[in-house]
Amino acid sequence: MKVTFFSNFLNHHQLPFCMEMYARLGEHFKFVATERVPQERLDMGYLDMSTLYPFSLNTYSHETEYQRALQLGFESDVVIIGSAPMVFIQERLEVNKLTFHYSERIFKKGRHQALFPRTMAKLFLRHHRYMRKSVYMLCASAYTAADFNLVGLYRNKTFKWGYFPEVREHNLPTLFACKKDNPVSKLLWVGRFIKWKHPDDAIMVAHRLKQMGIAFSLDLIGTGPLEPMLRKMIDQYDLSKEVCLLGAMSPDEVRDHMERADVFLFTSDFNEGWGAVLNEAMNSACAVVASHAIGAVPFLLENNENGKIYRNGDIDHLYLCVKEVVESAELRRTLGENAYNTVSTMWNPIIATERILALSQSLIEGEPISYEEGPCSKASNISQNFSY
Repeated sequence: MKVTFFSNFLNHHQLPFCMEMYARLGEHFKFVATERVPQERLDMGYLDMSTLYPFSLNTYSHETEYQRALQLGFESDVVIIGSAPMVFIQERLEVNKLTFHYSERIFKKGRHQALFPRTMAKLFLRHHRYMRKSVYMLCASAYTAADFNLVGLYRNKTFKWGYFPEVREHNLPTLFACKKDNPVSKLLWVGRFIKWKHPDDAIMVAHRLKQMGIAFSLDLIGTGPLEPMLRKMIDQYDLSKEVCLLGAMSPDEVRDHMERADVFLFTSDFNEGWGAVLNEAMNSACAVVASHAIGAVPFLLENNENGKIYRNGDIDHLYLCVKEVVESAELRRTLGENAYNTVSTMWNPIIATERILALSQSLIEGEPISYEEGPCSKASNISQNFSY
C-alpha cells in the first residue's frame, strides 16, 4: 500500500507516527511538507526536520519536488491531508480514490461562524462538493465531528484521530520515586503565554493554594506577550518563592520537567485544537487537571479515572480539582498510572499506524472495520457543554 501524508511542515508531534509508517511501508510512505517551519516555532524550540528523514518531501524546495508531490497526490492508494493546498488531491478525488482529511475543529471561535458566507464558501470548495466521494475525516479534536456535521459535512464519515508524540517507556515505580523526591507537590504548566491558553489561571490557583496554607511549587514553561502580566501577578500575590517562569525550552527539556512533575495544569479554552502536551504529560504519569474545552480532553481523559476535567473558565472548579490532587498522594498516583497506561496501550503512534492502515484497506475493499475506542474509532458529535 502506498500512503502519502500532506501537511504544512513536519514537527515533533507528527514525527513518531511518520517514523512508524515508514518502518512498515518503507519507500511507499512519504510525508509532504508544503511550507517552511515558521520562525515563531523555531524560536519555541521546534527543529527544522525538513531534510532529516528519507520519507520527507518538501514542495517549497524545488520544482521537481513539487511535481513529485502532485504525482503522489494522484497515484497513492491512500492520502492523508491536513493543512495543505487542495491542488495535491483534486485529481484523485475526481476519480474517487481514498482520501482522509485531517483537521482540528473549524469553529474554534464559536459555532456561530457557520453563519458567515465566506466560511461556508471555503468549506464548500474544500469539502462539500466531494461528500459523495471516498473521502473521510480524521478528527484531531473531539469537537471536529460536531463542527463539520453542523454544516452537513462528513456525517457518519468521521474517525477519532489526533497527534501522536513520542511515547517514552518508563518503569513506573522508578518514575514515581523520582516524583516522590519533590519536597512539595510540583505543579507544571507548559505553553505559549497567550490569552486563550490562560496561564494566568494557573497563577490564580497558586494564589488560592497559598492562601489556604497548602505547600506546593509551580513552574511555567513558555514565553509570550502575557509574560509581563504574569510577573506582575507573581509579585502582587507574593508568589516568588512558589512560582517560577522558566522560559522557552526544547521538547526534550519539557518532557524532562514533566517526568519530575506531580500535577500538570492544562488551562486552554476552545481555541486549543488538540493539545499534544496532554499526551506528553500523561505519558509522564502526571496527574492532569484539564479544561473540558481542549480538543484532546474528551478523547484521552476519563474524569476521575486518568485525570481531572474542570469546567472551562471556572476558576473555582479548577482550584477545587487542583486542591484535591495536591492533597492526596494516593489520588495523584492513581491518576498518573492510569494516564500513563492510556497512552502506552492505546493513544500512541503504533496503534494509530496499525489502525489507519487496517481501516484504509477495509474501506478500499468495501468492508469497513470498526473499533470501539481509541484511534480510528467512530467520532460522534460532542456537545461543548460541560457534562462530567
